[in-house]
Amino acid sequence: MYTYIILKVVKKLLNVNILLRLGCNERNVVKMDNLKSILLGEIPEFRELGHKFIKKEVTSMDFKKVSGGMGVYAHRGGAEFMVRLRIPSGIITKEDLKTVYNFAFKYNLNSVHLTTRQSIQIHSLSIDQICDIIEEGLKKDIYTRGAGGNFPRNVAMSPLAGVDPEEEFDVSPYANEVGKHILKKIHLYKLPRKMKIGFSNSEEDEAHCTATDLGFLAVKKDGKEYFRLFLGGGIGRNPALSVDYDELVEPKDVLYHVEAITNLFINEGDYENKAKARIRFIVQRMGKDEFIKCYKKYLQEAKDNNNLDVNPVTRYDRKPGIKTIVKNPRLFSQKQKGLYSVYFHPIGGNLKLDTMKRILDKLDKINGSEIRLTMTEGLYIRNLDGREAKDLIKLTKNLGGDTKLEQSVCCIGVPTCQIGVLNSQSTLEDTIKLFRDNNFTKDILPRVRISGCPNSCSVHEIGEIGLTGKMKKVEGQSRNVFELHMDGSHEIDKARLGINYGDLPQEKVPEFLYELAQLVDISDETFYKWIETSQEKFKELVEKYIV
Repeated sequence: MYTYIILKVVKKLLNVNILLRLGCNERNVVKMDNLKSILLGEIPEFRELGHKFIKKEVTSMDFKKVSGGMGVYAHRGGAEFMVRLRIPSGIITKEDLKTVYNFAFKYNLNSVHLTTRQSIQIHSLSIDQICDIIEEGLKKDIYTRGAGGNFPRNVAMSPLAGVDPEEEFDVSPYANEVGKHILKKIHLYKLPRKMKIGFSNSEEDEAHCTATDLGFLAVKKDGKEYFRLFLGGGIGRNPALSVDYDELVEPKDVLYHVEAITNLFINEGDYENKAKARIRFIVQRMGKDEFIKCYKKYLQEAKDNNNLDVNPVTRYDRKPGIKTIVKNPRLFSQKQKGLYSVYFHPIGGNLKLDTMKRILDKLDKINGSEIRLTMTEGLYIRNLDGREAKDLIKLTKNLGGDTKLEQSVCCIGVPTCQIGVLNSQSTLEDTIKLFRDNNFTKDILPRVRISGCPNSCSVHEIGEIGLTGKMKKVEGQSRNVFELHMDGSHEIDKARLGINYGDLPQEKVPEFLYELAQLVDISDETFYKWIETSQEKFKELVEKYIV
């Protein structure tokens, strides 16, 4: 009986047919004129399934097969749930952020969680509250469909695209087009695993093109705009950097490349072995040259079978600028003279409701401002004149992280996450407390990326300091340890996976980081220079702590 229920719900929720295994292009996808009504129609079946899961009439695995595609995951214990809101490329309006605030306020929550995919997670809800949020969100054009599970995830983008003085060109119109293209058929995808796409506007690669399934990097050649393309990278278990494509891509062709990588994944991916189902394993199996050759075949098919040229029109509302003499590490000058962006980082990505309310109330008095979520669990408030920027910095002082260490990236971890191993949030909190208790306020260390398990929600493999939680037998006893990764990078042409230096006991992580900061501080060198020139001292420090 229960097997029948699962099959019935899966069929209804996914609307999958055999054509999807042949490719997800314009010819073989059934045209849906009213996506919203289709997605609204899925909610009653999902609500029913959720209640069966709570009653243990449905297994956790069977529930997850459906819930992930709805953007929903059960908490550890199975009584409460999380819903992930797709925020397209991190672009969220003030009104939509108010809607998120109202969701959380209605259910007496203290905070929401900003993710490393520029989305927002709302935790600790009942299945009925989850379904009500999905329904109300849809009516306000806030989607959760495909925010988890085997679907194209939120399209990532450099959060300062369009205002960054160092950018090659504004990538946001293209990221928006890709996001819309995916969303209009989000209920139809049948991928082996998840797929991630990113757009970066400069070599800093804030969208992680060098470690993602499909990455577009803005470049210029002979004064003309192009994208440099990266393929088949990914992090998590068995991470791999992306393959650098051998041709520059015209911006108008971005959707053909989205279709090409999608159809390649559908036809060449592994539907049997989940551990080998990401695109990077196709690259490993074929080899780089054969993979690119295969990709070009799918690209040509996409161009032959579709009419997907992108020619977006970019419009800017020019706001008068006012310069400021204020200096602050969270203040960034835009390429529009006299306009600024202010960065705010809630500790651990947990944006408290009272803080959100204070920011929203302030933005009600500021015309022309914009909000962009980041891949570091923070947010930028953009298009501020000098006086407005000064006010925002004052308003948010001491409400979030000021140093890079306090702006560390941290997954939600135990006790919330079903598959988490360690409590990553408490480790970050203990670290910040140790530094503050010792009045160590210098901005010495870079961000630390803390993942509570090997799934890499904090992208620890490509961070300067990365930690991933696991259990380890030490002298016959099971211990909580964090695997230490150092010197990773996602910057273009400097991309590399971090070096594994061993395992630190969880309780010793704050002390290790504090001693590391002290060593760098007394050297009068930057962290990066010290790591480069003081490897012996660093190794001595690591040997003192690893087990």
